[in-house]
Amino acid sequence: MFSKRSMSVCKTLLSSSSSAAKIQNRNFGTCFGRLGSLKRHSTPLNNGVLMGSSVPIRRLNIHEYQSVELFKEYKIPVPLCFDASTPAEAEQAAEKLAGPDYVVKAQVLAGGRGKGHFDTGFQGGVHSCTSALEARSLAAKMLGHTLITKQTGEKGKPCNKVMVAERLYLRREAYFAILMDRVHGGPVLVGSSEGGMDIEAVAAATPEKIHSVPVDIMTGPSKDAVQVLVKKMGFDGPGITQAISTIENLYKLFISCDCTQVEINPMAETHDGRVLCLDAKLNFDSNAEYRQKDIFALRDPSQEDAREVEAETHDLNYVGLDGSIGCLVNGAGLAMATMDAIKLNGGNPANFLDIGGGANVAQVTAAFKLLNTDPQVKAILVNIFGGIMRCDVIALGLISACNTLGIKKPIVVRLAGTNVEAAKKLIDDSGLRMLTADDLGEASEKAVRVVDIVELAQQAQLDVNFEMPL
Repeated sequence: MFSKRSMSVCKTLLSSSSSAAKIQNRNFGTCFGRLGSLKRHSTPLNNGVLMGSSVPIRRLNIHEYQSVELFKEYKIPVPLCFDASTPAEAEQAAEKLAGPDYVVKAQVLAGGRGKGHFDTGFQGGVHSCTSALEARSLAAKMLGHTLITKQTGEKGKPCNKVMVAERLYLRREAYFAILMDRVHGGPVLVGSSEGGMDIEAVAAATPEKIHSVPVDIMTGPSKDAVQVLVKKMGFDGPGITQAISTIENLYKLFISCDCTQVEINPMAETHDGRVLCLDAKLNFDSNAEYRQKDIFALRDPSQEDAREVEAETHDLNYVGLDGSIGCLVNGAGLAMATMDAIKLNGGNPANFLDIGGGANVAQVTAAFKLLNTDPQVKAILVNIFGGIMRCDVIALGLISACNTLGIKKPIVVRLAGTNVEAAKKLIDDSGLRMLTADDLGEASEKAVRVVDIVELAQQAQLDVNFEMPL
């Protein structure tokens, strides 16, 4: 069976959509230890490709207002701020602040909020204002709507909360991150004097402005090394001491909370000499959930792919992709090979779905339901090599799904291994007609051809009915 830890290791080989990970990949090698669920992403930010589909890693991520509360526990300086779920709460939050200026920020788990737009046409997920009533008005334009940014894709993400913070006037803005690096075999501190802007653009145009400090995870970063980095980030005078203290506390949080990434953009110095963390992106190792229960309780499923959330409830290893062929496979290697075969035949997988070696009929039925209800899926490819997972169990699940779910999508089935003859007999006796294949190459070719037929029919506005039995 493909364990959750094995799945995480597999995911580590893929690249992240976050700015810090992107920079690290470009300059210091593939990031190490980035674990958690994968999430499909089809923007130019993605630099990792799986079978032709962009699939950046999606670990546990928490909202900015939640990160602020965690920072306070570790004595990391942050602006005064409050979260709000309604326009009225946003007005009340502004009234609690000294003013006279405020910042209202949409709480959506994606980068590029300031340059994004809502499904209503309202531009920007970060706005400044000068009154509590204006904060209320801005919150009303954000809450309950979907924010689309360069990292969310066209579907965007729902905005269910806003954060109202004091507006600060800054003397300088720097960039800082801590993340795991495969090349150095441990954490790396990353800093730049070019904060408060698109750090990926900085990395592309002026990579010499991005500096890194490898850290021995057993001893932590030395004060001298941090001081050198802080100076390269542009801090001087009393700001150096404050920045060093802030980075040391950020590292304590990174280690204590099992983070895989801490990204601050910007770490800024105000006009009155205070060094503060004005934004935060925190990711956490999914394998540490058992000892970070309070942090994982902050998870917001509304910000995740609904398909992946549903799959998790059935203990299925699922990753949503952007293709049209739904895959149901047992085993990680076989799943990867199946997606490869689909690509080689000119198609695109709609998902990574490994049911593992111990799945039962109920899980198999749930997997088919997931594929059947996915509007992206135009055909389903079942590729099972029976070992621990018996082919007859898959057949029973397939028959149950067809009888109870009313599957109307074409199914291509390739079964081999334990109890394969019993499985074929079950399918034959069921009265259901499916496309069958003896090997993976034939199965993937048939799946791609069926999708071609469906797409041609849709273009010609013809109705194609694949309801079982055919």
